[in-house]
Amino acid sequence: MTYCIAIKLDAGLVFLSDSRTNAGLDQINSFRKMMIYEKTGDRFMTLLSAGNLSISQSVRELLQTMTVRDDTTGEVLSIWNAKSMFDATRVLGAAVRHVYDRDGVALKRAGVDFNVSMLFGGQIQGEGMRLFQVYSAGNFIEATAETPYFQIGEAKYGKPVLDRVLTADLPLDEAAKCALVSMDSTLKSNLSVGLPLDLAVYEAGSLHCNKLVCIDEHNPYFQMLRSNWGERLRAVFDSIEDPQWFGGNSTVPLVMDKPSPIKKITTPEEKLV
Repeated sequence: MTYCIAIKLDAGLVFLSDSRTNAGLDQINSFRKMMIYEKTGDRFMTLLSAGNLSISQSVRELLQTMTVRDDTTGEVLSIWNAKSMFDATRVLGAAVRHVYDRDGVALKRAGVDFNVSMLFGGQIQGEGMRLFQVYSAGNFIEATAETPYFQIGEAKYGKPVLDRVLTADLPLDEAAKCALVSMDSTLKSNLSVGLPLDLAVYEAGSLHCNKLVCIDEHNPYFQMLRSNWGERLRAVFDSIEDPQWFGGNSTVPLVMDKPSPIKKITTPEEKLV
């Protein structure tokens, strides 16, 4: 399994992915799930992938040379000449469908689902930053101000901190910290997600990215973050008053003088209603 996060803010974009893949308890490996496509001064794009590794690798290979024809202008589009991230994502969707057309029947015959999901975001000269989530059918949705991030893979463990912290005006470094806390929560709760991590932070309008890092278990910042997050989360938990029953010495009792009745079943013959 895997876990990938992509965040779109006013200040830029943040991408984070783990590198663990597994096909059973005795087949655990590391494969990079982040790919960056960049022509400095013209375009910056990042692709994150989750799902079947063979499918995602095939899609990534095709994406570098895949083309689609624009229905209106007749122009042949690739990720290298597309004038918008929307059109570049159309090319990605076409690559996904091409792999399905080529391999889908054989995979189904072998009992393997065509399972791939991708996050694709960046900026092309002449338009603002955009971020998309692409599904197994090649269709996609775009991030909005109300939904500034996407997750793929083991998303549930790291979602709460994103929902509580992320806003469109958050500084990029704080968003990167939030993404790393989200990843740490997932690492803590799910063995199918693992180090090393790939982190890319893109500043709006720059059309290139120099904030790239591969984070392993020896990375001093990530070690500090993991330790501090765990300790401070425990400290916050300990600082919250324990529930007090029927008033006690608390100003916020768990139960008031007249608790709402909960029916108890005391004999085999009693009914709930």
